[in-house]
Amino acid sequence: MTKIVNHWIGGRTAEGASGTYGPVTDPATGEVTTKVAFASVEEVDAAVAAAKEAYLSWGQSSLATRTGILFRFRALLDAHRDEIAELITAEHGKVHSDALGEVARGLEIVDLACGITVQLKGELSTQVASRVDVSSIRQPLGVVAGITPFNFPAMVPMWMFPLAIACGNTFVLKPSEKDPSASVRLAELLSEAGLPDGVFNVVHGDKVAVDRLLAHPDVKAVSFVGSTPIARYIHTTASANGKRVQALGGAKNHMLVLPDADLDAAADATVSAAYGSAGERCMAISAVVAVGAIGDALVERIRERAEKIRIGPGSDPASEMGPLITKAHRDKVASYVAGAADEGAEVVLDGTGFTVDGHENGHWIGISLLDKVPTTAKAYQDEIFGPVLCVLRAETYEEALDIVNASPFGNGTAIFTRDGGAARRFQLEVEAGMVGVNVPIPVPVGYHSFGGWKDSLFGDHHIYGNDGTHFYTRGKVVTTRWPDPADAPTGVDLGFPRNH
Repeated sequence: MTKIVNHWIGGRTAEGASGTYGPVTDPATGEVTTKVAFASVEEVDAAVAAAKEAYLSWGQSSLATRTGILFRFRALLDAHRDEIAELITAEHGKVHSDALGEVARGLEIVDLACGITVQLKGELSTQVASRVDVSSIRQPLGVVAGITPFNFPAMVPMWMFPLAIACGNTFVLKPSEKDPSASVRLAELLSEAGLPDGVFNVVHGDKVAVDRLLAHPDVKAVSFVGSTPIARYIHTTASANGKRVQALGGAKNHMLVLPDADLDAAADATVSAAYGSAGERCMAISAVVAVGAIGDALVERIRERAEKIRIGPGSDPASEMGPLITKAHRDKVASYVAGAADEGAEVVLDGTGFTVDGHENGHWIGISLLDKVPTTAKAYQDEIFGPVLCVLRAETYEEALDIVNASPFGNGTAIFTRDGGAARRFQLEVEAGMVGVNVPIPVPVGYHSFGGWKDSLFGDHHIYGNDGTHFYTRGKVVTTRWPDPADAPTGVDLGFPRNH
């Protein structure tokens, strides 16, 4: 019997009423294992209404109440991390260790939310004028929404909702329809932790659900992670409807390897960053710029390591890389490799013909490595989101930097070198929001914010960290003057000395 994933509205399962369902496949077999209910406008409205009703009390709840619930949620999340990882593997395809790592990174933001009391402290200036004090406070927005991608079905929602609800908001999540089960399990654990009904809601669906959230007058802010075209659309549409927006888009993350770098360490890092999670990461290294004469040696080291990666079902403990999310995505990724040679690239490894015995209908693709890729090639210009690595050549640091800064994307970047001066120049001169020095995937820890530049971010706020707290709250300044008790009317004695 096919599993059905329904919505979560008002603290309980809400069966889909639209009559429209989407298929969820097991990427390792290609079989449809689950149907997910797609929300109608009315169902989205019901979720927003539940969140609005819950906000009346949740927005006024004490910080101790909110953080106490989040501490209990954190304990439950930790206890059920294997279960959530299994849900991720079954629907996304990533190997179990990658799925566990995703849950662990989500836990970091729950930790941050548990300590939200420090971040929500205001400021006070006394005696700015005679008997006048000025204070600054931060207050929640109301109902906020999150629209999240398929590649991290647990982590990215946890980049959003723990901080949002810790700040006193209520939340409506629209997760990817390709792997929806983890989001519902998170909702169940929040309920078990004691979160009041309606504070956290989940609606599944497609553009109908997304557009209603962007237009709904009771939704005050929208967080999004996904591709650049959709991020631009989310930002434009939600902003036009008067909402606060943080929309994180796509990436083409570069790694510069200077001639003095440890080539073995650089090759190890490249293979992990380019092919981990089958390249379906917005922080994946998808372009390496080899500087000077080390290009051939670096490519050979990458090839040697890449050929040893064990590809198979994510549920197999021996697998190091799983399949891609859908057959359509697999075919799109393969098309970049198929056309690379005609665009001037040298195809060192071609993984497009790869399959797994006994799982021939799975969404399989092997490792692809393209060398001497021109910047005009589609494989370089587009975010492929698969296990395809482009290597470009540059004669100097300056030429390599120009290549990186000419990209329309500016999410993450890295440099591998032993030269501290070169690394310092790079971190100041590169046009990207996150920089790694001998670190290939510089995803910040939870108390620093995540976000890119240029076409990788639309909106003013990065996600989680201090930016996350500021995004989910708004500032208010209060100026106060109180009469001195000694100036009370004649005949009223409050016991204060009249000494001035």
